[in-house]
Amino acid sequence: MTNKYVNFISDEHLLNCIENLHKAYLRAKNNISKKSFYTNKVDTIKLTFDAKFNGLNEDDLIQSEILRQIDKSINNSIGTFHEQILGGIKDYEAGNLSGFDIKAKDNTLFADIKNKHNTMNSSSAEALFQKLARYADDYKKAKCYWVQILAKGSFNKLWKGEINGKEYSHSRVYKISGDQFYALLSGQDNALFQLYKALPKAINDYLKSVEKDDSVKENSALEEIISETEKTNRSILDQITFENYSYYLGFDKL
Repeated sequence: MTNKYVNFISDEHLLNCIENLHKAYLRAKNNISKKSFYTNKVDTIKLTFDAKFNGLNEDDLIQSEILRQIDKSINNSIGTFHEQILGGIKDYEAGNLSGFDIKAKDNTLFADIKNKHNTMNSSSAEALFQKLARYADDYKKAKCYWVQILAKGSFNKLWKGEINGKEYSHSRVYKISGDQFYALLSGQDNALFQLYKALPKAINDYLKSVEKDDSVKENSALEEIISETEKTNRSILDQITFENYSYYLGFDKL
């Protein structure tokens, strides 16, 4: 039977991966209460510039900041989505927090997946190289990969060079772009392109199969903040500043 979406994983597996990501979106939206919005301290000086320079009213300003926080959470889930997709390819499996993201079932490949090429600082890069080199040393037939789903080129090459002032190289440690890694595991050069083209239809099919969950209260943070302003007569931005920095000198006068 021919697959409906892509040729390298089953339709059922693709829809399951989409379902998992959808649940991550719902969790991210549901999690932005006022308390969680304030977790990392809101930069209200930056928000003041954003409001004035981008011509945003306070409601739109805070909503965009909430969406930015949601987006940050979702970016991590997108990486997990790729791990789950690739783990559904024949002869491979996802790591599920076991030290690697993807491995060949016969231990001839180990990979760590990053959604974007620029998500690591030098210390993280050094730790990743050392981890991949250990897998290569422990499994003599294994090739080990740093996968960049969204890379600045299409490549599959040895990862070598200077990190934190030290020279690093290993005969079986590679860095590879997302398209090349999808091709490597699936045996199909256009596998990532297949996924890209199939996603709109697959997502639509998935959404038709699920009922809207009205119990998910999206982005309650703004509603909670506005409720406070009705009691204090502060502006939204002043209310956020007071609730984040009332212990700063002078800020208790807001």
